[in-house]
Amino acid sequence: MDTYAELIECEDVLLFANAAITATGQREFHGGAGEQRLSLDFLHRYVHGNYPGLYAATLALDVNDHNAALIIATVLRERSAADGRLIARRLARMSPPRVYRLFRQLQRDGVNNRRTRAIVRDWLLARPDLAFDAVKYRSAVKAAVRHAHLTPPGELGDFLFAPRRRARFQTPVLEAWRRAHYDKNALYELPYTVAEGFAARHGISRAVFLERIAPRLTRLERLRLTGAARGSGVETGADLAALPLVRAASYVLSLPVDERRQHVAALRAGARRVAGARAGTWGSVTAVLDDSFSSYGSPVKRRRPLAVALACHYLLEALASRYTGLWLSGRAEPVAARPAGATPLGLRVLDALETRPDRLVIVSDGWDNAPPGLAAEVLRVWRRKLDPAGEVRVAHLNPVYDADRFDVRRLSPLVPTAGIRDAEDLPALVELARFAEGRTGLGELQAYLEERACSI
Repeated sequence: MDTYAELIECEDVLLFANAAITATGQREFHGGAGEQRLSLDFLHRYVHGNYPGLYAATLALDVNDHNAALIIATVLRERSAADGRLIARRLARMSPPRVYRLFRQLQRDGVNNRRTRAIVRDWLLARPDLAFDAVKYRSAVKAAVRHAHLTPPGELGDFLFAPRRRARFQTPVLEAWRRAHYDKNALYELPYTVAEGFAARHGISRAVFLERIAPRLTRLERLRLTGAARGSGVETGADLAALPLVRAASYVLSLPVDERRQHVAALRAGARRVAGARAGTWGSVTAVLDDSFSSYGSPVKRRRPLAVALACHYLLEALASRYTGLWLSGRAEPVAARPAGATPLGLRVLDALETRPDRLVIVSDGWDNAPPGLAAEVLRVWRRKLDPAGEVRVAHLNPVYDADRFDVRRLSPLVPTAGIRDAEDLPALVELARFAEGRTGLGELQAYLEERACSI
């Protein structure tokens, strides 16, 4: 049996996991960016100082890139014990710009021990096309190479530190960069972000540039440029079904309602792709989905909570054999959702429990206010009086970090709550939430972290 101290440790780690999954140090609907950064900084210091081993092990969870970078920087700066393979695997899952920003931060902090240099070296050597990186992120690659005391071989080193030394490069992307200085056609062989600067230098019109660079765009660049490209009469060919679910949902919610309906099939296809072999295996599922006014988020995270709810709706639909989605507004058409009104969670939870599902999933920021506290009372009575055996599995997924609580806001102590940022993490987060019920302890949590570390 776990001791009281072990139960506290398990609770602290779960609290930190929720924060590291949801918080990005940015403004939320109910809180500012400054207070969130202070809150996060305290949590990182507290958990690292008290549980250094578990602190590093949280990299195995679905923590967001912002917090993963903070964890790695802290572990390397403080020379804490950590599995180098886990750090390497987590870096491999992060976007290259985020990793290069992390390396620059390590350089500014003067973190240059042997383990740090080895991690930077191994990550650079594992890049599928370092020459491409050198063109797209030239200053960042130069900084990383210098910081790790590396000597790039051959013409890559010349390109980074003495590009005029060579009259010609053998590597196609490096040669395209050299030629793009005087040849307009060569810029279309470069990454979009680099080519854009050359296009402006050569005075190429936006419409012509977008049409010719379209084949070089990444999936996210295609999505980001879709609106601007259409204004210039160009189709980027963005494939919503292949994008991360929340990213696709955010794009759909930015469109007029009539245009949103054209993308429902793509959202469902993306959800089936994520569900994979688990499709239809969750039995009867009912979801309570928050589209109250606070789901607008903030100017820097516009409609993010609503996009998470919409993405979860389609993923749960794919996972369930029978699915019912209940929006707080009562809206029947999910893609027509918009942030408006109060948050009557208690009433919608009552409606959801009447469907007698095998699993109830609540996706909400937890600000139950119509009337306040009704959801907690409904869940208390349900769990204590009507379903003490827990036949209906209930989980609350919260996409918003509450800086004042150092956690995501919970609906009830009787219902497990987990933070969520990406809908793809939903199945794992529902599993993680069970540790918050108090039925499992520190040993089970450590085993779970070790299993996750081996699987990523």
